[in-house]
Amino acid sequence: MQSMYAFKGTESDDLIKEQKFLLHSLDSMYDLYLSLLALLTEIHKKSKDHNHKLQNKLVKSEADKNLSLKLQENQLLHIISSNTMLQEAISNRKLNYWDLDFEYVDIMFKAILKSDLYADYTEEAETNFKKDKQFIIAVFTEIIAPNNKLYDYFEDKKLTWVDDIPVVNTAILKVLRKLKLTSPETALLPDLYKDDDDKEFAIELFKKTFLNSSKFGEEIGKKTTNWDSERLASLDGVLLKMALCEFQKFPSIPYKVTINEYLEVAKEYSTPKSSLFINGILDKIVKEYQAENIHLKAGRGLM
Repeated sequence: MQSMYAFKGTESDDLIKEQKFLLHSLDSMYDLYLSLLALLTEIHKKSKDHNHKLQNKLVKSEADKNLSLKLQENQLLHIISSNTMLQEAISNRKLNYWDLDFEYVDIMFKAILKSDLYADYTEEAETNFKKDKQFIIAVFTEIIAPNNKLYDYFEDKKLTWVDDIPVVNTAILKVLRKLKLTSPETALLPDLYKDDDDKEFAIELFKKTFLNSSKFGEEIGKKTTNWDSERLASLDGVLLKMALCEFQKFPSIPYKVTINEYLEVAKEYSTPKSSLFINGILDKIVKEYQAENIHLKAGRGLM
């Protein structure tokens, strides 16, 4: 959607260039994923440095004397920090921004220390991997993921990351929840795509929408005579063209699945009236296809 919306040319322009940009933007999601795991690594290092300084103070307060090492010894953080494959991937892709932008590590670390989550965690006598994991997942969910300063930082770092952040945060939580003490190092390095078909779908959807943009636009135009023409030039027009592409070029995807997906995207990224507009147009087009017995879906139960 973003690639189609950003491109204002025609089918005769450089498709290969645009396809490369699409794949690059998808690949950058993995960079964001690794950058956030690098942040957890740096928070772990910060906890060790922080405790070392407090332990070496000449004059210690009562709090310093009762120093908790639970964050430093957190088993989940240790798994992340000591994962050689992960750290090599971060290093090879030059994604440890936190050496230079260390102030964001400080912001996160201080927020953790001041939180009720940390107070409850350090006061609990029992320590095990399950509790360590629950704490880090809670910290990520309640402190790191919603932090506005970190969000602004990622937005400045790479514009495409703005819309990737929720997806990547969800992926990280999914990975952490599944992690065990016995998990292989690869558990922290999931594949970007589910399989080759997943990647191929992204390419084909973009390419076929791109190459048939004028044709889809004409078809949509016949069904939207009573709607503001500016709406078709906006994001709504792009979403309608992509939906038509799935209707016509992807026979294994049910009509209902396509419609529901694009309604969700419209609610997230377009105007308040967009989902109503898109639903009305797509419903009309599907009924016409079915009446004319064209663009039928293949497979049992596909409508």
